[in-house]
Amino acid sequence: MEWFNVGRIVNTHGIRGEVRVLSSTDFEEIRFAPGSKLAVFKKDEKKPIWVTVESSRKHKNFILLTFEGYNNINLVELFKEGMLKVTKDQLEDDELEENEYYYFEIIGCEVFSEVGDLIGTVSDILETGANDVWEIKASNGKKHYIPYIEDVVKNIDVEEKKITIHVMEGLL
Repeated sequence: MEWFNVGRIVNTHGIRGEVRVLSSTDFEEIRFAPGSKLAVFKKDEKKPIWVTVESSRKHKNFILLTFEGYNNINLVELFKEGMLKVTKDQLEDDELEENEYYYFEIIGCEVFSEVGDLIGTVSDILETGANDVWEIKASNGKKHYIPYIEDVVKNIDVEEKKITIHVMEGLL
């Protein structure tokens, strides 16, 4: 089964079973909505504990969650430093808009110029605020940084793992 991280439980919060989560998902309103099912992977364990979100609220830079059946601090203490994950099947429920992709769909794609020259492979995605920036690793080990904007990225084929870009002057 393929798993995707959506957050990390960094601590407990209060005595009523709330946990403090550092989110790593763009779909917080879906992932942490009451009724959502999440898998908690405790440190060094391969088998998850499935939980259902009972309540969710923002607090500073964290999300505070409670889980059904875990209503005091003693029950959630063991989740500290655990990873919250979802399965690939759960991702398919998300409604992505046109020209939106998951990071795992983009990372690993080969990047070509409009004339067909191989530039490299997407190795990372950096969130800059205005737009994402893709780190492209060339075969010689050199890294290029490509902004994910309409003027540069011309075509994305996640099935073929192939991206075509317009190489503007000074881009590479």
